[in-house]
Amino acid sequence: MRKILIPVVVLLTALGSCKKYLDINSTNPNSPTTSTPELVLGASISRTASSLIGYNDYGSWMVGYQANAGGYGGWGASLTYNFGTSNYTGLWGTYDILTDFQYVLDKTSDSDPYSYYNAIARIMKVFNFKLLVDEYDAIPYFEALKGSANTTPAYTPAEEIYKDLYKQLDTAIATINNATQPLALTYSLGNADPMFNGNMTRWKQFANTLKLKLLVRASKTSVFTGVTPSFDPAGFLTTDVLVNPGYIKAAGQQNPHWNSYHSSATNAGAARSIISTFYIATFYNGITISDSARRRAIYRPSSASDYDPVRNQLGEVGPIVDNRLAPGGSSVWYSGSGSAYDFKDDPSNAIGILKGRGQSEVVLLAAESYFLQAEAQMKGILTGGDVTDLFNKGIEASFKYLYQSADGTYKVNTYISPAAPNPTAAAEHYHVEGDNATKYLVNIELATSDEQRLEAIITQKYIALNMISGQEAWDEYKRTGYPKIDNAGLDPNKTFVSKASQATTVDKLVGRIWYPSSEYSLNPKNAPTNISVFGSFVFYDRRK
Repeated sequence: MRKILIPVVVLLTALGSCKKYLDINSTNPNSPTTSTPELVLGASISRTASSLIGYNDYGSWMVGYQANAGGYGGWGASLTYNFGTSNYTGLWGTYDILTDFQYVLDKTSDSDPYSYYNAIARIMKVFNFKLLVDEYDAIPYFEALKGSANTTPAYTPAEEIYKDLYKQLDTAIATINNATQPLALTYSLGNADPMFNGNMTRWKQFANTLKLKLLVRASKTSVFTGVTPSFDPAGFLTTDVLVNPGYIKAAGQQNPHWNSYHSSATNAGAARSIISTFYIATFYNGITISDSARRRAIYRPSSASDYDPVRNQLGEVGPIVDNRLAPGGSSVWYSGSGSAYDFKDDPSNAIGILKGRGQSEVVLLAAESYFLQAEAQMKGILTGGDVTDLFNKGIEASFKYLYQSADGTYKVNTYISPAAPNPTAAAEHYHVEGDNATKYLVNIELATSDEQRLEAIITQKYIALNMISGQEAWDEYKRTGYPKIDNAGLDPNKTFVSKASQATTVDKLVGRIWYPSSEYSLNPKNAPTNISVFGSFVFYDRRK
């Protein structure tokens, strides 16, 4: 993979867009006019993976994965939730990536040799549009990406977009299956597919899994009423979806998670003002669930005798007590041992969330796929499977990802006890650790209703997505209300709601974010104005 680093990085620069509204709909002035689908496809997949760090950051603030550390100020809306049009505008940059995938689609339409390129671009277009819908609800869709032909596109209702995304995935799968003489996904500069390396079976599994996610997320709405779910025989994802264009220790070329939460290429510590929360710690320390193996894989212990991370309650800005100060010399989310706690160290094969500067970036975890399948089986969207088996596979997949080092090998060390000497054994031990054997959140067969089963599935998904895909955990909370929170007294072990929340919603959490200010200045006739952060919601939000 290293050999493609230079062209990918060059393309990330060459294909990057000015942050103007017209970028959504007009030709990118920075794009080379002699570009090709081969060049653009791989770069755009890598850009998608890199963009997910912004979504993770947003979701992680919302859903209790991270909080402000003691000793830092200037948090503003991050603590009050009273967002304006200048908050989280980076998410809107997804349109820049969509423009590039549309370029590939336009250049490969009706071309059998380029069938695979076309199908992949279509699948990735679905993936990126779904990211936007899940945070903004209605967005420019049918009239977007038209270039100068339409610089002020209308907004399409989110429900209509979900319907069309489902159809687009069917089209992509059919394109793969009907290709007769497709070109290989390689070219002179490297590999055009840094995600699946040209394995079209895995691309179909990815498309199937995205279809399932659309169906599950909209399952309490009428969006797919009358639709009979159908999937390609390739099945669903059973391994993590990872992207690595050749990350190395160099400015702009490190893994995005490492660069955002550990340190820069020059060893400057990152995210020094952010730590973990009391709430998420309860899913490891026995207050809610006991999970010593994953806790030690993910977090740096706050002391030699306390394996919980340094933590705070979001919105607590008082005196620096109760370990609220960010730890010196390392990140809360780096679990490496010895001198590897230091930012100056250069680890390459750690475990957990921050595995190394060159680790692959997660697009979708196998654990998430299994939990989606478990819920779909429970709801009758899928048939012929077993909810308990899929649920347990989701837990095991989470252990496997966290104990897999940057080079892809499983790293067994003292974090896993002698009684559970590998990730699979650790996942099995988890079911009986502490008093987990009595809890349906860990042993779903103990659940006595579908609502309890749903709670178990979403709670375990919440644990698996911790600091990896925060936006997915936040979207699932909006949809289901799980994991449960109790705002009475704002006990930090029972809620992830900010102590400084100004939200007027029933759970004191934000309803949605605003569209960027550029929308209201450049597309004022279409950008919705009848919304608010505390009174408006994405179409599947249970709080509507």
